[in-house]
Amino acid sequence: MRYDSITEAIGNTPLVRLDPAVHGLRHIDLYAKLEMLNPFGSVKDRPAWNMARPLLEAAAGRGETVVELSSGNTAKALALLAGMHGLRFKSVTNRMRVPEIKELLLLLGAEIEELPGQSECLDPTDTDDPLTRFHQALAEPGSAYLHTDQYFNPRNTEAHAAGTGPEIVKDLDGRAPDWFIACVGTAGSSTGVARVLREHDPEVRVLGLVAHKSDFIPGIRTIDEVHQVGLFDPATYDTIESVTSEEAIDGMLTLIRRCGLLSGPTGGAAYQGAIRHLRVADAELTDPERRRTAVFIVCDRAESYLSYVRQRRPGLLGQPRRGHSAAALTGAEVEAQAKVIGVDGARRWLADGAPPPLVVDLRGPHAYAALHIEGSVNIVDELFEELVRGGLPFSKRRPVLLACPVGEKSARYAALLTRMGHPDVRSLAGGIVAWRDAGAPLVRE
Repeated sequence: MRYDSITEAIGNTPLVRLDPAVHGLRHIDLYAKLEMLNPFGSVKDRPAWNMARPLLEAAAGRGETVVELSSGNTAKALALLAGMHGLRFKSVTNRMRVPEIKELLLLLGAEIEELPGQSECLDPTDTDDPLTRFHQALAEPGSAYLHTDQYFNPRNTEAHAAGTGPEIVKDLDGRAPDWFIACVGTAGSSTGVARVLREHDPEVRVLGLVAHKSDFIPGIRTIDEVHQVGLFDPATYDTIESVTSEEAIDGMLTLIRRCGLLSGPTGGAAYQGAIRHLRVADAELTDPERRRTAVFIVCDRAESYLSYVRQRRPGLLGQPRRGHSAAALTGAEVEAQAKVIGVDGARRWLADGAPPPLVVDLRGPHAYAALHIEGSVNIVDELFEELVRGGLPFSKRRPVLLACPVGEKSARYAALLTRMGHPDVRSLAGGIVAWRDAGAPLVRE
């Protein structure tokens, strides 16, 4: 195949049938849509090009900067597209959670701005959040930015309705699959593909997968975060289920080692969530003459997530398991061991505790400076992880209230410290966002 531009190679990715001996489904053929084979390496190549394409020429004439609220694959694709057109690219995010992605973006020439957002995901209803204010400013007349706006731009969804969905139907000989399984991030791919598949067969069942509340899986929102995304519509999905980081890594290992697919954790989560859901359906199918089909997306590749794996499964990379690591805890372990307290209970504890708890705010320094609980101390979660192993700046006898943006990270540390023998460490349910929403007082530095 010969192309005049690398953008012509976006799309037309393979659909690969997985060996039934691997997944164990007797009556269902399981296919992987290999979006990781797009030229920039991910499922986000399609929407990035579709959103930017009609605007790049004019933006180049005005010398604008391409900008997106992204810390992952959309940023990577847009940085490459911007560079091809002589434009600068800026990635704006709460924080870059995967070091390899941050380093790759810098290699691509991107500028990275980590604003003190109060949650991991843009919340358009929170007008006090710096991320939201920046998002609103990008829409103002006279802006010097080309803002692709992946969370709300319909061209995100259209890229998959025009490409990914029809390609699946074509490769299945003109039929839609019986099931489509999609991890939900911006909701562009799941919404666009589901729309096309249901046009061919209204009976297609769509499973949406989100990250477990206490887990982080790159590219997947938690059920709380996903409702903040403008493209998300619950009606798209027949079922929404959660997956854990442990399941994501398990699925990733299966795809890599048994199927030859160099999948990242998002694809691993899609595979594992698909198998868990389809086993129930497979057991109920009795007609040996009629095979069903299911499709999931392998979103990107493994190489960018080695630090993610190292944190959770160091043994896979030839390293000893860390004695005390919050990231290594499973979702079930967090739920079983974390002591969680609501805003009202926390306020009573602060007022009446003898002694009152030490409040440790795990957010970044900018977010802490913007708004925090009075009297709290700021220890960024990455540093807190190191202190857990090397020696915390408070005794086991001191009661501690941990707070993070939405309560996910603090719950992990509360579980870990409880396991280590700290008798009274609690996580603020819903984090600083819940504290603010309840009207509890916050102060600025």
